[in-house]
Amino acid sequence: MSTAEMVKEQARQAKKASRQLAKAETTQKNEALQVMSRLVRENAARIADANEEDCREAREKGIGQNLLNRLSLDRPKIEQRAAALDAIAALPDPVGDTDYCIRRPSGLEVKRMRVPLGLVAAVFEARPHVVVNMGGLCLKSGNASIMRGGSEALRTIRALGELWEKALQESGLPSALVQVVATAEREAVNTLITLDEYVDVLVPRGGKGLITLVQEKATVPIIKHFEGLNHVYIDEDAPREIAVRVTHNSKVFMPEVCNALENLLVHEKAAPSHLPSVAEALQADGVRLKGCPRTREILPGIEEATEEDWQTEYLDLVLAVKIVASLQEAIDFINRYSSHHTDVIVSDNYSSVKQFSREVDSGVVLANASTMFNDGGELGMGAEVGISTDKLHARGPVGLRDLTSYKYVVEGSGQIM
Repeated sequence: MSTAEMVKEQARQAKKASRQLAKAETTQKNEALQVMSRLVRENAARIADANEEDCREAREKGIGQNLLNRLSLDRPKIEQRAAALDAIAALPDPVGDTDYCIRRPSGLEVKRMRVPLGLVAAVFEARPHVVVNMGGLCLKSGNASIMRGGSEALRTIRALGELWEKALQESGLPSALVQVVATAEREAVNTLITLDEYVDVLVPRGGKGLITLVQEKATVPIIKHFEGLNHVYIDEDAPREIAVRVTHNSKVFMPEVCNALENLLVHEKAAPSHLPSVAEALQADGVRLKGCPRTREILPGIEEATEEDWQTEYLDLVLAVKIVASLQEAIDFINRYSSHHTDVIVSDNYSSVKQFSREVDSGVVLANASTMFNDGGELGMGAEVGISTDKLHARGPVGLRDLTSYKYVVEGSGQIM
């Protein structure tokens, strides 16, 4: 069987299984999540060993450190994935929920009911945790899932896929509900993104190359997880200690992830007092700063920022800094250069926070908190299958409710036109 035929058969089986899952009770879905959580913990050593082999091979091939960080799935991260499954099991089931109900003058009762999407596919690079997150969220929201990870994570995703199969069988659900395409063949991606006869929506997670490939070739609808060109704006009314803490955490905590800080904006009235403290904290942890001419007057030892820097997602310990004359200039700059992913204001001025939150056109806008909080787990979703920079059908962290659509259910008593 060719790679294309294999992927198509997996998708066919998953689509068939999704129709059975749509009828499953919440208790059965939760049981499967809890079994998978237990199996992940019981098999932590096996998962970690498989991942270490993937990481060793990746290092030998010269993979970049930021991608290697994403590939890593050590014991603490494995425990986090098990905990995420527990959290998803504890969340309300969106399937069957009605969020709209009216009675018409004709006597008809009109309801809008949440329903699963069907089969959700993902293609991703170096992120083996996606197999746990996506499998769990799709299962709880009544969807089957099929995932093709990057070749660098092949051993890890195979191990996780086998655990999903075991968890589903133990819970009395079809094992085809969570499918892992465990091949390094590029043809698997090309096939999966064009299987619109089976796949209802596709979530790509990776660098620009992968996203561009999917945009150009996919015939399946996409929830796009694009780059995170994120900003922190330090307002003139920003408390200096909070400005330092939020900026430092947003850049240094996990510089390789999509919600990490890339551009720092500072109000000209706050710059003389705040910038030296911010720079000291960042440089102490190895951050290389680049700045506009006004920034370099305050921090004369840093590099000059270019137009390209404002548009670059470094995913590394590099940060571009710009001084702005007003809140409005900061908002306009962000709306021009941001990827509409995650943007932050640090300010004690309620009016400034309100204006920033209203006018910055991004999926997640935070006030006085790190960009790291743009995360499904941190925002109470248990996990997310990605952070969408689209506006349709989902935006921001994509959780349970975002993995459903709706249908109208109309009840009458014999009415005719």
